[in-house]
Amino acid sequence: TLGFGKAFTIIAAALGGTDTPDIPDWQRAVLLSVRLPRVVLAATTGAGLATAGAVMQSLFRNPMADPGVIGVSSGAALGAVLALYLGVASLSTFVVPFAAFAGALGAAALVYALATSRGRTPVTTLLLAGIAVSGIAGALVSFVLSMSLAEWEVGRHMLGWLMGSLEGRSWSHVAMAAPVVLGGSLWLATYARDLDAIITGEESALAVGVDVVRVKRALILLSSLVTAATVAVTGIVGFVGLMVPHMVRLVTGPRHSILVPASFLTGAIFVVWADVVCRVAPASDLRLGVVTALTGGPFFLWLLVRHQKRGQS
Repeated sequence: TLGFGKAFTIIAAALGGTDTPDIPDWQRAVLLSVRLPRVVLAATTGAGLATAGAVMQSLFRNPMADPGVIGVSSGAALGAVLALYLGVASLSTFVVPFAAFAGALGAAALVYALATSRGRTPVTTLLLAGIAVSGIAGALVSFVLSMSLAEWEVGRHMLGWLMGSLEGRSWSHVAMAAPVVLGGSLWLATYARDLDAIITGEESALAVGVDVVRVKRALILLSSLVTAATVAVTGIVGFVGLMVPHMVRLVTGPRHSILVPASFLTGAIFVVWADVVCRVAPASDLRLGVVTALTGGPFFLWLLVRHQKRGQS
């Protein structure tokens, strides 16, 4: 185990192109090739999911909305399990992430197409289409899993991916996800003023000059890309996009110029620490998605009790 001081020394030396003769080569290799990419990917995952979640909750004007509400997570799951079931995952490390990314974007595109009529995409219709597509994709995932019961190793990989994990991830995975997440999140932040208007209602937003159709299309596309990029490399990591924006909103209020970047930072910190729990837990293979779900469930119970108490007062 490396202390923070030694870890900082190794990272600073790597960035500066200098050597660290007093630190064993194996410690340097473990930190730079195993630990550091895992931390960076955890931060990227949390930042992306939380940012997309904050945008989705405002776009749908629904505090229970999350990045998967338009079928992105379910589509990614279907793409990943199909790649594993068909055996093409063994061709390259990038096959499963690519299949998951394609499945996520395909599901989001299908939801948007189903919900759009005469150039308009009502939020309610979008939500219903997302539920329908997610349900169908989830059923297909279950079907593929049931077909894989005889092949334990394949089924184990499928379940591991569906529970979300950063185990075995490298700089290649960071390179796949980080540019999309960072670029998409920065772009989403530029729509803060439009989101402030949309959250009051589409008619009100139109009255103040917001091109609701164009903005809504851009927000859905960017949120889908960010979510797809994270899910493709880590699997399903639930509750981050649902819980973190709630936590941030309680502190910062609803202004998106603060809410979106604060959600980005808080999500990154939350998932990094959730992954720390995975690594130090007695269970040898505790999954990231399990930790986030165990955190998210009690949080929403607390939120429910808090809401009920405020309603009674």
